[in-house]
Amino acid sequence: MNTLDRYISREFVKLLLLIIVSLVGLYLVVDFFERIRMFLSNHATFVQILSYFTFEIPMIVSLMLPVAVLLASLLTFGILSKNSELIAMKANGVSLYRSSFPIIIISIILCVVAFFLNEFLTPYANEKAKHIKLVEVQKKERLGFFKQNQIWFRSKDGIYNFNMFDPKTGTLKGIKINYLDRGMILTKRIDAKRAQWKDETWVFYDVLITRFSPGKLPTIARAKSQIINLQEKPSDFMIIQKDTEEMGYFELRKYIKNIQSEGYDAVQYMADMHGKIAFSLVSLILAVIGVSFSLRKSERSGGVSQGIAVGIIIGFSYWIVYAFGLSLGRSGTLPPLLSAWTANILFGAGAIYMFLKVKT
Repeated sequence: MNTLDRYISREFVKLLLLIIVSLVGLYLVVDFFERIRMFLSNHATFVQILSYFTFEIPMIVSLMLPVAVLLASLLTFGILSKNSELIAMKANGVSLYRSSFPIIIISIILCVVAFFLNEFLTPYANEKAKHIKLVEVQKKERLGFFKQNQIWFRSKDGIYNFNMFDPKTGTLKGIKINYLDRGMILTKRIDAKRAQWKDETWVFYDVLITRFSPGKLPTIARAKSQIINLQEKPSDFMIIQKDTEEMGYFELRKYIKNIQSEGYDAVQYMADMHGKIAFSLVSLILAVIGVSFSLRKSERSGGVSQGIAVGIIIGFSYWIVYAFGLSLGRSGTLPPLLSAWTANILFGAGAIYMFLKVKT
């Protein structure tokens, strides 16, 4: 790395850190005022509030990193152009492509960092933040756990085991409920393919009920659908169920294989799994877009400000297309892989086109 590369890298990194801190701070302020009423109504302590927002920081950084890279690349070359440093580079035989090389390399490194951040730190931090909010602050009792890609829940009457829980629809899948007496002897077992929360009650489908009596053979009853009186509501299971934001790529992939082996549809989880890889590359794509706009607009008066404005619009447009594509994948309208990579393909192609059109 020569002196020029170090200089451009240093300026880019300084702006990047400043922008990340600013965006994270702005996000925390907005989020604080949205949640402060909930914390105060539940008499949360200062430590609980501070811990909650501290554990939110990794998630915020992972979300804001692509936008920060976009703005940092725009501002870096905008400042270089304003100070006529790009003209000096060209006069000394350094092409604009070569001058953007340090930023591209740093962006690639940030893509790798973003993947590992979302693989290890962010899921753990999201789970801790959820625990603080639901258990420590809202005082909801945690009677189960998520283990080996299944939900285990201890009720007053027995032990529940579910393969899946969809909090959006209030649906349980792959249900096994074992009822025990005070002597911990099995008295009844309920197996069902799924259960739906309807009209404040649980409706079980494809139900198999086995009753056990001492000294007698078990009795079996089947039903296409039946109302089962469970004391728990969907909100009780939300404390245990892991969202995709609380799982890394490899954990989510293992979970998908498990539920697919049980015969359940995992399309919405597959879209999120592919999205974890696709989103890791956003920083590189937006960096190329930022560099391209800065270089193309830098030669004219007002070019820097215009480039920043248009670049930000394109950057946030990426979020819209990415979220829309992912929603199509979750619903099964598009194949999960294509839905997760649609925004990358479209904006990546546009970024390459603009970059190649830069006059060096």
